[in-house]
Amino acid sequence: MAHWFVTMDGSLKARWQKAFPEAQPSTPDSVDQHARSGDLVWIASSVASWPQLTQRLVSMGLTVVILSYAPNDKEALKSLDLGARGYVHTLASVNILKQVALVVTNQGVWVGQELLAKVIGGTFKALTQRAEDTSGVSSEHLTLLTERERGVALAVARGATNKEVARQLEITERTVKAHLSAIFRKLAVRDRLQLMLKLSSMKEPVSQ
Repeated sequence: MAHWFVTMDGSLKARWQKAFPEAQPSTPDSVDQHARSGDLVWIASSVASWPQLTQRLVSMGLTVVILSYAPNDKEALKSLDLGARGYVHTLASVNILKQVALVVTNQGVWVGQELLAKVIGGTFKALTQRAEDTSGVSSEHLTLLTERERGVALAVARGATNKEVARQLEITERTVKAHLSAIFRKLAVRDRLQLMLKLSSMKEPVSQ
């Protein structure tokens, strides 16, 4: 697996080279010509086209992490929604960069503990409000799912494990996995975190 750092001028910072000695510098226009499926691409958010570039690289099977000089919730959530698996400060320490790489290359997501807590808390609040809404109006996204899939989606978005969902709905874990596959496909999401973001419809930063 190769590490590619995409900046406007294609330069590498010393800390990036120290973290990943074999890292390669690249520009927005050339990275997709050299990177291969399975590689990890770090994109500076100072690159104007980073949203489009992220989507393109993710569709090619590349793992993407967004680097920002001024991290903020809105940009972080946008990064995840576009398919990036990580969002971290551009000047993060060598150890943090290595941790990010380890997490995202093992199918995890890195956004930092503070934002993750806000995402989970905000999602739970939004989902609870919907459940208590007596107007009978369903979420735009939930209308795409069957009744059983909606139950699974809401339980998972609240943080339940497959085993817990199976117990709550009195179905097998295998059935839960089958429903999740259908849910991910119908809602065009890749994992549990993206499902949470989709259902909570967070367009703005989550307030504390």
